[in-house]
Amino acid sequence: MAEYRFTDYFENEVLRKRPYLKKGWCIRAVEQPIRSEPQEKNRYRFWVEIPELEGRFLRVITLDDRVTIHNAFPDRRFKP
Repeated sequence: MAEYRFTDYFENEVLRKRPYLKKGWCIRAVEQPIRSEPQEKNRYRFWVEIPELEGRFLRVITLDDRVTIHNAFPDRRFKP
């Protein structure tokens, strides 16, 4: 199993702005995504449905190593 890391941006900004987010949800998105795809600037996007968010989808952005989580937010526009 991969050892996940979190950027300073995630720790200091993302969790401050979205205190309801759980790191475990972010890890679940990377390990069991409904969809994943490359993103610009050598990053990757992952989506997962989170029942605790009333069934909404969480988008998680990682760095190019796919184990360093950089950003996460509910994605209102995601359609599976």
